[in-house]
Amino acid sequence: MSDIEPRELPLAGITVIEFCSIAAGPFCGMLLADLGAEVVKVEAPGGDAMRAWPPLNEGYSENFASLNRNKRSVVLDLKNPVDVATARSLVDQADVLIENNRPGVMDRLGLGYAALSARNPALVYCSISAYGQSGPRAQEGGFDLTMQAAAGVMSVTGDSEAPVKCGVPISDFSSGLYAAFTVASSLLKAVRTGRGAHLDIPMFGCTLAIGALQTSEYFGTGVNPRKLGSAHPRNAPYQAYRAADGHFAIAAGNDNLWRAVVRAVEQPGLADDPRFGTILDRARNQGALKEILETRFALHGVDHWIDVFRQAGVPHARINDYASALADPQVEHMDWVRGLRLPSGRETRTFASPVRLDGQSPPIRRTPPALGEHGEEIRGTLNQETQA
Repeated sequence: MSDIEPRELPLAGITVIEFCSIAAGPFCGMLLADLGAEVVKVEAPGGDAMRAWPPLNEGYSENFASLNRNKRSVVLDLKNPVDVATARSLVDQADVLIENNRPGVMDRLGLGYAALSARNPALVYCSISAYGQSGPRAQEGGFDLTMQAAAGVMSVTGDSEAPVKCGVPISDFSSGLYAAFTVASSLLKAVRTGRGAHLDIPMFGCTLAIGALQTSEYFGTGVNPRKLGSAHPRNAPYQAYRAADGHFAIAAGNDNLWRAVVRAVEQPGLADDPRFGTILDRARNQGALKEILETRFALHGVDHWIDVFRQAGVPHARINDYASALADPQVEHMDWVRGLRLPSGRETRTFASPVRLDGQSPPIRRTPPALGEHGEEIRGTLNQETQA
């Protein structure tokens, strides 16, 4: 599968200045870079803290590499007036600024929205923070764990009383996705009107927003959603089940699929059982249904049931670890895993952009940068434009 030409990418010609570290902000910057934006990552002299996160490959963080491809890096000490002036000059020529500091920090540095938009009225200025730019909790910091805890995610994750977070940092990455979507949308307005905007992306709010099914359950019933493990509060059979040699998942989310399950497990009496007559009935009685199904599933191994449900047309999946998921033939077909050269010279792999544009993939145009790798190049461009 071929890559789309960089000049054909939808954000080609857009310049983004990123004042971000760790995950949510850098993920937003990478999404914009993957779609063609020229992203300059401004780092403090010590660099983005994620540069120190293992696994380290000859001293270079693979975690950092996974969120910072297609970017250039410049080191600026924002406590130094000369470097602050350089930062302002960079933003003067930019379309977008992304920052994930606590509210007020950029203002104190002389790099707040009011100051920079006065110089560059079309600037789209995106602020990602824990709780938002205003309000009683605005000055609090936050990481993915505390956002999952505050926004209710941990109250519905797992199947025991012990608090469990989602294993994937969904607060960080959902906030990065909201930010990238809002930036791209706001660029359309800036083109139309010549005016940018200050975007307020609160991780707390983004995490609550992706819990739409849970918040709507609470609004509709007045009852807090509860932990169900892999099960679903309104659908069944819709969870992981134990077979003779392991677990697998099926999702029969409507009546037609339920009937397909009944045929697949060769238990026609289930179709007439009043406990399972409707989706809501099955959800209310999913414990009893699980016991009945697992008695049947215990007769054969996972491979057998995967084949049975594939033929039945019922959505199904093995419970993959990441090695197994990445080895799925669909991953190879879509060319999602790409080779990546680190600044240390070592070769590694990364999961590239999963999207397709007219059947073509966004390319990896730049390897993740060494700290300050492009400083001379970026300053040289500023000097040339000043002279011009």
